[in-house]
Amino acid sequence: MFDVKAFVNVQIGKIKDQVKGKAIIACSGGVDSVVCAVLASKAVGDDLLAVYVNTGFMRKGETEEVRCMLNDMNVNFKVLDAEDEFFDAVKGMNDPEMKRKAVGERFIRCFEKEARTFGAKYLVQGTIAPDVIESGKDGKGVVKSHHNVGGLPKEMGLELVEPVIDLYKEEVRQVARHLGVKMSERQPFPGPGLSVRCLGEVTRDGIGIVREACFIVEDEIQKAAKAGKMELPWQYFAALLPVRSVGTHNGKRVYGRTVVVRAVLSKDAMTAKCAEIPFAVLRSISSRITDKMGDMVNRVVYDVTDKPPATIEWE
Repeated sequence: MFDVKAFVNVQIGKIKDQVKGKAIIACSGGVDSVVCAVLASKAVGDDLLAVYVNTGFMRKGETEEVRCMLNDMNVNFKVLDAEDEFFDAVKGMNDPEMKRKAVGERFIRCFEKEARTFGAKYLVQGTIAPDVIESGKDGKGVVKSHHNVGGLPKEMGLELVEPVIDLYKEEVRQVARHLGVKMSERQPFPGPGLSVRCLGEVTRDGIGIVREACFIVEDEIQKAAKAGKMELPWQYFAALLPVRSVGTHNGKRVYGRTVVVRAVLSKDAMTAKCAEIPFAVLRSISSRITDKMGDMVNRVVYDVTDKPPATIEWE
């Protein structure tokens, strides 16, 4: 049985032993990185700087939400706007592995720059067990290269500190609850953000579409769950497919894009079951997306595939 209290005490001690000086933490606002921020803050105090990078691939309102959360946590933090750098890093790429690795390297270069300014030699990351497993060991058995594992450049100027690397998501949530982290139940969001929900080449227009679609999916599902119409899934979002089809908008022909809705039930992200969303909720999602973006999106479909054979994210 997982002993949360013992885990927290051990990890704080390990961080104190490893970090001899200042450290920065890659803090995305997700439960994994926030738990690590709390643990590292307890271990090294003001010698920790939390760095949130606005990649341009974040969800609607996410940067301001994370800014407020870090402020409430009373930790040193910096919000870094690097949108242009990240769009440039993935420009022209269609292969999901290339995109993930490009995003991973760009993150590290941003953190190295901030570490030099802060005088830090250590980088704390919220890497968890599924990230390592799916990224493969020594390049073998790769499902997808997580940006914080397989996406790390071979040469980097920071020593990694990974307090929750042996935990699965539900165990991290237990630690978050024990530490009093308010967003302990926040749904997972991929490190490369919306860049892996915009299939094929990443463009600003594509990111804009999938950002709005994700917001609508989250809003409709959360409202339905709150009203008792369905169980709140473990993860739920939209992805933009590189598929066009004929449709109509305001009485005119549209050769529009396709959005896919994805919702799953899981505990550890290693396996997942397709969530059953009431048809009325799916219709509401479809209507809102096409009403809002009917000149660009004219089809909404629902993914009913389990993991395996699919992964949770499409890329």
